[in-house]
Amino acid sequence: MSKQAAGHLLVECLVAQGVTHAFGVPGESYLGVLDGFYAYRDNIQFIINRQEGGAAFMAEAAGKLTGRPGICFVTRGPGATNASIGVHAAFQDSTPMILFVGDVCSDFRDREAFQEMDYNSFFGPNTKGMAKRVERIDDPERIPEYIVRAFATAMNGRPGPVVLVLPEDMLTQIVSARPTARVEPVQAWSDPSALRQMGEMLMQAKKPFVIAGGGGWTPQSAQALQRFAENWKLPVGNAFRFQDTFDNHHPLYAGDVGIGLNPKLAQRIKESDLIITIGPRLGEMTTGGYTLMEAPRSQQKLIHIHSSAEELNRVYQADLAILSTMNAAARSIEVLSAPVSVPWELWSAQAHTDYLGNQVPQLLPGDIDMAAIIQTINRLLPDDAVLTNGAGNFASWVHRFHPHHGLAKGFKTQLAPTVGSMGYGVPAGIAANILTGRTVFTIAGDGDFLMNGQELATAVQFGAKTIIVLLNNGMYGTIRMHQEKYYPKHVSGSDLKNPDFVALAKAYGYAGSRITKTQEFENIFKEALNRSEGTLIEVMLNPEVITTRGTLSAIRELAEK
Repeated sequence: MSKQAAGHLLVECLVAQGVTHAFGVPGESYLGVLDGFYAYRDNIQFIINRQEGGAAFMAEAAGKLTGRPGICFVTRGPGATNASIGVHAAFQDSTPMILFVGDVCSDFRDREAFQEMDYNSFFGPNTKGMAKRVERIDDPERIPEYIVRAFATAMNGRPGPVVLVLPEDMLTQIVSARPTARVEPVQAWSDPSALRQMGEMLMQAKKPFVIAGGGGWTPQSAQALQRFAENWKLPVGNAFRFQDTFDNHHPLYAGDVGIGLNPKLAQRIKESDLIITIGPRLGEMTTGGYTLMEAPRSQQKLIHIHSSAEELNRVYQADLAILSTMNAAARSIEVLSAPVSVPWELWSAQAHTDYLGNQVPQLLPGDIDMAAIIQTINRLLPDDAVLTNGAGNFASWVHRFHPHHGLAKGFKTQLAPTVGSMGYGVPAGIAANILTGRTVFTIAGDGDFLMNGQELATAVQFGAKTIIVLLNNGMYGTIRMHQEKYYPKHVSGSDLKNPDFVALAKAYGYAGSRITKTQEFENIFKEALNRSEGTLIEVMLNPEVITTRGTLSAIRELAEK
């Protein structure tokens, strides 16, 4: 049996699991793995990032796009702590991911050696932690076992991140172990008696409402969800930043249930007598700070379908809790026998009418009409384009005004952090273009962009093309909004002195343009679509335009009353 270095075996195991790209920042603690990437360079590509946070976000985006763990490699100590932001995003977004951390040599352990950390304590697997599992590989012959377990853990139940720690000296040992077969996620099927009860609860309802989202969806499960909604004529809303779970063009679509929620949709959820939640955790953002549905027992009857037994009845006590993965759940409920007619047909039609009404923008000040710009983007982007964003009020423009065809049409189109992390959109978009080759549009804020804008260097190095629309209002807008609401006129810590973003983009190798008027946008965006390299379009947004619905002055005036 042929032998090889453990670092080479580890890379071969990743190839056996179908991994084609890994993201990371190189470190001397895992030189053995880097040499493995060289040895298997025809099978897997190591994408060199400029900061570990950007690398981890790229791996998290890969997990969202593929449904299999995104892979990230970092060095010990500072590398791991920088990457933790992406691990936290994967945890709260229920995204499969594996973070590999090069570590100190075994004979240096527990001496607080250079950059040494206790990774179990830091990433701590628990319901409030960052990882589902944290393990250290001390025996190189067991590398295939640890890799398979990491993949299974990341994909099974509620998807999430796993951390594997790699002692530097372990990676250089010569081993005879071989990779094992590709592991697939286990499907947990719905209890037949629970499905019968679900059908009975639907038959008793007058105003039901479906909220779909969370991790683990595929095109097949999204299509099955659509058939279930059509059979029962149910209105469907997508959970916070899972807007591609249900086709936004469908006549049963009611809107996204997240930040900046349509007031009519919020009222409809409160008036519902049966909420069917398929996939989401029902976190703070989807529940409007736990006000749309009261915790722990909502006034509406609640059916909660989720892939994790630990999540069911943890925050909300459901009238019916069903443990099931999304593929199995959707395929189970689509065959529930529906009556010829239901009493809520008008209710469902009105929900979609309210959604369409929410697409009519408010009149806001300034020479930039962001709603019109998003409408131009919607008209010009291909249906399979990937949209990415980080966190900030700027994201609400695409959340409100961009309709996703989404997974039911065969492709995932939204990469957005439910963890609410700034700096996510730029690296996520770059990863999406590298992995899929599809058109990628990223919307960013000025503060948001500067958290991971350096990854444009990664994009240029690896031939990735993204189109970034950067809204520059000279502030951390979300923070300023809250300041004016609770501390009117007390501006502190939210003003920004920005660089020349166009010059910065050009320095990295992107094209760059700046607009100050709406009518300037369309031709520049068309040029960006046709250009071979990436483009950054800086939009000089009036600071008064703080949300899609109102201004800073209006918020301040209301607070002062």
